[in-house]
Amino acid sequence: MDNKRLKVARIEKGYSQQDLADQIGVTRQTIGLIEKGKYNPTLNLCINIATTLDKTLNDLFWDEEKK
Repeated sequence: MDNKRLKVARIEKGYSQQDLADQIGVTRQTIGLIEKGKYNPTLNLCINIATTLDKTLNDLFWDEEKK
């Protein structure tokens, strides 16, 4: 499942995938895979992404449809 909320939050901050990757210390490919739903990031990576994008974990990673 695509993580469109992550992509939207990244774009709202004006970051490219490379910019976000550089900020949190991963590769651009990792960000791309997370956005495509093909990589399950660790909790620490999720926290780093959320912090960098000024979002909560729920904003970016909680699946609203499964509530």
